[in-house]
Amino acid sequence: MNFEDRELYRTGRSTNFGHAAVATSEPLAVQAGLAVLRRGGNAVDAAIATAAVLTVTEPVSNGLGSDAFALIWDGDKLHGLNASGRSPAAWTPERYAGADKIPVNGWGAATVPGAVSAWRALSDKFGALSFGDLLTDAIRIAREGYGVGPITAISWANQVQRFKDSASWRATFMPNGHAPKAGELFKMPGAADALELIAVTGGDAFYQGAIAEEIARQSKAEGGAMTVEDLAAHKADWVDPIEMGAYGVSTHEIPPNGQGIMALIALGLLDRLDLGDDPDGVRALHLEIEAVKLAMADTAAHVADLEHMRISPSDLLDPAYLDERVKLIDPSKAQEPKTGIPQPGGTILLTTADRDGMMVSFIQSNYMGFGSGCVVNKYGVSMQNRGAGFSLDPSSPNIVAPSKRPFHTIIPGFVTKAGGPLMAFGMMGGPIQAQGHAQLVTRMIRFDQPVQAAIDAPRFRCLGGRTVALERHLSAETQAALVAMGHDVQNDAPGVAFGFGGAQAIMRHGEIYAAGSDTRKDGYAGVI
Repeated sequence: MNFEDRELYRTGRSTNFGHAAVATSEPLAVQAGLAVLRRGGNAVDAAIATAAVLTVTEPVSNGLGSDAFALIWDGDKLHGLNASGRSPAAWTPERYAGADKIPVNGWGAATVPGAVSAWRALSDKFGALSFGDLLTDAIRIAREGYGVGPITAISWANQVQRFKDSASWRATFMPNGHAPKAGELFKMPGAADALELIAVTGGDAFYQGAIAEEIARQSKAEGGAMTVEDLAAHKADWVDPIEMGAYGVSTHEIPPNGQGIMALIALGLLDRLDLGDDPDGVRALHLEIEAVKLAMADTAAHVADLEHMRISPSDLLDPAYLDERVKLIDPSKAQEPKTGIPQPGGTILLTTADRDGMMVSFIQSNYMGFGSGCVVNKYGVSMQNRGAGFSLDPSSPNIVAPSKRPFHTIIPGFVTKAGGPLMAFGMMGGPIQAQGHAQLVTRMIRFDQPVQAAIDAPRFRCLGGRTVALERHLSAETQAALVAMGHDVQNDAPGVAFGFGGAQAIMRHGEIYAAGSDTRKDGYAGVI
């Protein structure tokens, strides 16, 4: 890797190097993670502290009402954590009778939040410092306030119209009658109270105590189905990551209900193709787009809560199946993606790393911006809208049902080489995430691009059929060539200020780390 080519995509940001690192999308959160590392905490402690601050400083993307996933290299092996929440026990298809799809706003979209349970599970299994001590920065910032970041402010303002009818959302997130502008001081006293309770009780107050009771009370008052029993029944699950070997490394993802398997399918297909020598060239981009389209089709058709899938992840990743799927890719022409049927057989993102070799990729998200728009004001809990990931199609394995996990877009990523750790990475941004994982790994591993350059590089986002969004700074000649191949090209991707994602990555570089953070967001990669 040529780390000196810092102007490759003219962002002016370089890859940073250190013995330990924290990379995420907001500066105060980075500082909280680094402070924990300096106090003797490990990468997991730093991840928890960083994540807690992000619930306060980037509420447009995540909060105490979020879900979470993590991949952790403990020094010897890789562990996966699925802390996504399940639907309330009262959610049945009949509850949504007459609807075409699950709503995106309101309590009918909010499943049980899992982020707090992720913090506790990570701390219990791997933490070096006291759990409560990891939340001190988040509590202080929530109570004293902080200056809202420029990109966060844009996203905040863009969501005002969507939540104009939610009194609870306006009370917490428009306290002065408007979305805060860049640099405006914003405080979350309710979240500070909640975080203090979470710190003192190890998170139990969120699922069985005062916070749970307030969530259930407000849900009932506003016609929702979530109960204290639903919250008390929640648990985070340790899972075995799934993987795909491609480009001489193995990329690891959390198994379904998440979309990480899409990235693995795409990488498996791409490893079977000749991408040429230019990561920004027409050939490479065309083949990447076509591989992602096929992976998207299979993911949409088959992926759901693992207990409800009719086709196993191993079937979708089977080499023989990928050998057949790759034949559908025409190197010269865009195709309509087709779903395959394998035969039985053989959306914040943060990364941390410490001096002892522990590395973490952690993601927590509200899903669509602020989530459902339901805010438990007493405790500043903005409820996610992950329930919108369910289907109402009776033939779908992802059909809504009681106490079931919905299809999830948020995914952490990890790369190993020869059985050892290479990179903790990921990308926020809803549907772009799995597509972005495949693009990042392809750039960093297949084309040997430096960490920051690969993050800054122009991205594509497949939107369905032959429609693909391309970032505007991809050359006009390349875009025109893709159009000539049959791609329906547009330059805008749906999303709230991050239609093309926000990536973070920390890679092993000899005895130290190389870290990068997306210029599309407000944060940075901090090193010590």
